Amino acid sequence: MTQEPVFEESSGNVFADLGLSNADELFTRGKIGIQVLRLLKQRNLKQREISELLGIPQPEVSRLMKGEFQRFSEGKLLIFLKRLDTEITLHLRPRHAPGQSAETVISL
Repeated sequence: MTQEPVFEESSGNVFADLGLSNADELFTRGKIGIQVLRLLKQRNLKQREISELLGIPQPEVSRLMKGEFQRFSEGKLLIFLKRLDTEITLHLRPRHAPGQSAETVISL
């Protein structure tokens, strides 16, 4: 007798699925961090060059390149994007406010 595997549909945030208390923050850092990594890999830089460009010590570059984004704040990761010549636009609007369409856009 074989047992059917049990699958659970993801919420879209693996950290929330794991029940972590700071899941939204970790998910955000991951999304930003992946963009930083993509840009760095496109440039094919050495860790010493990345260290100079981002203004962080080489051991932190090593952690960043390994995907250890939890070591960096969202703000720090956004600064890395700016130093990689990326335009950043934030769209701010109420999440659960029916009928309210007010949106603020901030370009960094």
